[in-house]
Amino acid sequence: MTRYYLVSTLLVSFLIVAFFGCKSEKSDETTLTKKPNIVIIYMDDLGYGDMSAYEAGTLETPNMDFLANQGMKFTKAYAASATCTPSRYALLTGTYPWRNKDAKILPGTAPLLIGTEELTIPKMLKQQGYTTAVVGKWHLGLGSGNVNWNDQVSPGPNEVGFDYSYIMAATQDRVPTVYLENGLVQGLEPDDPIEISYSENFEGEPTGKDNPELLTMNWHHGHNNSIVNGIPRIGFMKGGEKARWVDEDMADHFLEKAKEYVKEEREAPFFLYYAFQQPHVPRTPHPRFAGKSGMGPRGDVILEADWCIGQFMETLEAEGLLENTLVIFSSDNGPVLNDGYYDDAVEKLGDHTPWGPFRGGKYSLFEAGTRLPFVTYWKGTIEPGQSDAMISQIDILNSLAALTGSSERSADGQNFIDTFLGQADQGRESLVLEATSRTAFRQGDWVLIPPYKGPAVNTQVNIELGNDSDFQLYDLSKDKGQQQNLADQHPEKVKAMLEDFVAIRGEEFVNTEALELK
Repeated sequence: MTRYYLVSTLLVSFLIVAFFGCKSEKSDETTLTKKPNIVIIYMDDLGYGDMSAYEAGTLETPNMDFLANQGMKFTKAYAASATCTPSRYALLTGTYPWRNKDAKILPGTAPLLIGTEELTIPKMLKQQGYTTAVVGKWHLGLGSGNVNWNDQVSPGPNEVGFDYSYIMAATQDRVPTVYLENGLVQGLEPDDPIEISYSENFEGEPTGKDNPELLTMNWHHGHNNSIVNGIPRIGFMKGGEKARWVDEDMADHFLEKAKEYVKEEREAPFFLYYAFQQPHVPRTPHPRFAGKSGMGPRGDVILEADWCIGQFMETLEAEGLLENTLVIFSSDNGPVLNDGYYDDAVEKLGDHTPWGPFRGGKYSLFEAGTRLPFVTYWKGTIEPGQSDAMISQIDILNSLAALTGSSERSADGQNFIDTFLGQADQGRESLVLEATSRTAFRQGDWVLIPPYKGPAVNTQVNIELGNDSDFQLYDLSKDKGQQQNLADQHPEKVKAMLEDFVAIRGEEFVNTEALELK
C-alpha cells in the first residue's frame, strides 16, 4: 500500500507539473489547450436588488440565479464607479478611473479613452495564447476625434487587445445608432453616408423636442434630439438609414454574435467580454418579453437579459465548453429608474427594490452606486458557495493574469484568483469608490465620504448623491443602509481613514475645491 501510494503521488505530481509549468515544447502546447476559456458577462445599470439570488427585490431571474447558486456569489463586490464609462475603463485596465481625467460619461463622438499602450485584460490574455472578443456595449470612445463613420473607425477595441469586436457605436440612447464590426459600420450604403453632431441639428431632420407626434417613447430629460425608431436620442444624426439598428432586436442580435464567436473559437482558449445593454435606457424589450414582468419595460428587459444568459450558457454546454470556462458576471454601476424617458419604471416598480438593502443608486457615492452582484461560475471547478470577501472589478485583470500564468499586473488591482475560485476567503482591506469624479473610501466595514459641494439629490433621477457639507462615516457591519452618520462620534476614525485615503488619492486630492477637509 505504501509503494502504491508513493507511485500514485508521484504520478499526480508529474501531471500537475506537466499541466502548469513544464517548459518543453510539447508540454507548452498541452498547457495552452488546458487554459480555461474566460467570459465576462457585464450588465448595464443592474442593481444589487435586481437579481433574485441576492434575496432582494421581487423579480425572478432564474438564469442569473443559476450562475450565483451554482457558483461563488459575492456579497461585498464593487464596480470601480457609479457610472458606465469609468467602470468599463477600470474593468478592462485594472486601474482606478479617477487616475484618468477623461474617464467620465462619454458622448458618442469621444475619442478612444483607453490608451493603445495601456495594459488591458485582452492584451494580457492574447500574450497567453487566447483569442479575444467584445460583443455588445463599448462606451469607451472610438477613433482619435472627428470620426468619419463612413470609413474604418480606428483606434477602437481592436487596437487595445480584441481580435474581434461587434459593438454599438456609443450607447443605445446616443447617436450614431449603428453597429460596428471590427471598426466598420454594418449595413452602411455608400450613397447614404452618416453625419453626426452633438452641437447642432441638420437642416430638416426631426427631433424629439420639436416633433413629439413622431415619438413612440417620450423623453423626460436630456433625450430630445434625433429620432430613431420613434425614440429621441442624445445627439443629432443624418443618413445611414439602412445601417440603423432595430432597438427591440438588439438583445437577440448580440446574443447571436456571442454564440457564433464561442462556436467558432471552441478549439482554442478564448476570452469573450459580453457586454449587455440592459437595463439601460431606452428600454425596448422584444415583443416576446413586453409586459412579462408587470414592472414596465425596465423589468421586461431584465427578464430578456436573463433569458439571453440562459441561451448563451446552453450554447456553452452544447459545445462541451462548460467544464473549461470561467464565467464572471457583474454590472457596471447601480440602478436608476427614470434616466431620461417616461417608461413607467417608477410608476410600476411596486415592491421591487433594485438597490437592495443599500442607499443611493447610479451616480451616487452611497453603497448602491457601486455595490453590485458579482458571481464566478466554473462547472466542476468552483463549488457553490457565498463569499463575503471585499473585492473590486479592478481586481479581475490581476486575478486572470495569475490564473493564466501571465506576469502582467496593474498597479491598482490585486490578485484574488483563489477567492474567485472559492479556494480562499481573502479580500481587500480597503477600496476607493468613485461617482462622477467624486471619491469615497471603504476600509474594512467602514466607509468615509468627504464633504462635497453640490445637491444632496439628483432630482431628475431622484437619487441621493452622497454630497454633504460635513464628513460622513458609516459602519456597514451595523448599518447597511447608511442611515447613521458616526463622524462626530468617531473623529479619530475619520482622521485615520482620511490619512490612508489621501495616501492613495495623492496630495492633489486635498486641494480640490470640492473637498473641504477639516
